[in-house]
Parts: sequence; structure tokens; C-alpha cells
Amino acid sequence: MSLRTVLAAALLLAGAAPRPALAAADGAAIFTRCAACHTRTGAGVPGTYPPLQADYRRLATSPAGRRYLVLTVVRGQMGPLTVEGKSYAGIMPAQAGLDDEAIAAVLNHVGTTIAQSGPVFRPFTAAEVGKLKTGAQGLSPADVNKLHQAAGGK
Repeated sequence: MSLRTVLAAALLLAGAAPRPALAAADGAAIFTRCAACHTRTGAGVPGTYPPLQADYRRLATSPAGRRYLVLTVVRGQMGPLTVEGKSYAGIMPAQAGLDDEAIAAVLNHVGTTIAQSGPVFRPFTAAEVGKLKTGAQGLSPADVNKLHQAAGGK
């Protein structure tokens, strides 16, 4: 056995061998969770689940709105909400099990594929999601709901 073979075997055993890159989070696949309430097209359900359209894109233009969007996914939301001039009274549960990359991916899928109206959308990064989640552990879904209007939601 050559020295090269022995070293290669040692590296493999030590876990130093190159590993395939993990697949990027698939925002469209993650959105299937959201589509159960907001519908596949993001049109929502009148009176219960708001549309993910111009209001979504408008919120994504400000720091407070971007925080609200992230926290809605992370902490959930509960309470009355007015979106695009219409009232909604649904409850959105927190979406457990999503890491920062997956949260960014689903928010970006909505902002680029689902929401076709409103201001230009600036994509989220996993790093931004991580920063926006900071300090939100104690927020309830009702607290997140209050952030919608404060962030400029209409």
C-alpha cells in the first residue's frame, strides 16, 4: 500500500474528505405549508387569510416591515389584521423547524414569484433573518400582529 493510499484512507476516516454541498433551501417547496391557507397563488381567503401581494412587497421595503415578515413566520400571528383595505381574523401558527436559510428562501419565493404587485422586492438573506429574529423569543403571535400596522401594513 502506498503512502498516498494510507493518507487518503486516514483523511476519509477523520472526516476530512470533501462533502457534497447541501442543497439550497427550496422556497417553493416550503411555500406548500403557506398555500394551505394563503392558497397556491397567494390570493388568500376573504375574511380569514390575507393575500400575499402588494402589502407583502410594501412591508419588505422597510426594516420594520422586514422584521414583521420574518417574525410572522418564526413566531406566528394572531388577531385582527387589515390588508389592502380588507379585514382578516385568521390565526397563523409559527412555522417550526425552519432555519434561517429556509425562512429567507420562502420569504423570497413569496416576494419574487407569488407577490406580483407592489414595490420592487429586495431578497432576504439568511444572515438578515438571523439578525431580525434576535430578541423575539418572548413575542407572542398577538405581539407580532401589532407589528403589522406599526411597520406600515395596510
